[in-house]
Amino acid sequence: MQEIWERIENWLRVNAPQVFEVLQPGASDAQIAELENFLSIQFPEDIKTSYRIHDGQSTFDYGLINGRELLSLERIRSEWQVWKELLDSGTFQNKDGQDQGSEPAPGICNVWWSSKWIPLTYDGAGNHDCLDLIPATGGTNGQIISMWHDDAERNIVAPSFCKWLEQYAEGLESGQFVFSEEYNGIMNRTDLW
Repeated sequence: MQEIWERIENWLRVNAPQVFEVLQPGASDAQIAELENFLSIQFPEDIKTSYRIHDGQSTFDYGLINGRELLSLERIRSEWQVWKELLDSGTFQNKDGQDQGSEPAPGICNVWWSSKWIPLTYDGAGNHDCLDLIPATGGTNGQIISMWHDDAERNIVAPSFCKWLEQYAEGLESGQFVFSEEYNGIMNRTDLW
C-alpha cells in the first residue's frame, strides 16, 4: 500500500499539487477502530493500511478519484449516516415493505443500499464508490462497487481496495487520468468534453 500511495503522491506533486495539498495525514488505529465500532464492521487490512497513510482529503475543493472526494474517516461516517437514515425510514421499500432492489452486476446484492456498503468517495451529488462487505454469490468480500443515488445500476469497480487504488495509480501514470481546472479535480480523460 505504501508503494501505491508513493506512486499517487509522486504524480500529484508534479501534475496536481493543489490536490496533493488536500490529502490528510494518516489516521490512528484508535480512529479506525472507532469508526469500525460505529459502523459495526471490520475493515479489510488494505483499507486500514491506506487510512494509516492518508485519512482521505481535508476538503472537497478538488476531486482526487475521478472527480470525487476520497472520504476521510469522519466523512465516511457522515455519508454512511445519511444513507442509514434513509434505509431506516423505509425510503428504499416498495409498497409491500420489501427493499425495492436495484440492477446489480453479478456478485452484488440486489438491494438499493446496504448498511454494509461503506462509502469511500463522494461526488457532491449523492454518488459513491463503496466498500462492499456483503457481496452476493460470486462476489468478493471487500470489493469496490459503484452506487449512484438515482440509478439502479450497481457495478463492481475492483475486487479489493488495494486493486482499486493500484488501478488508479496505473491510470495516473498512463495518462488515463488528468487534472482538469474546469472540473476541479482529476478526471478520466474520456469524460472530458
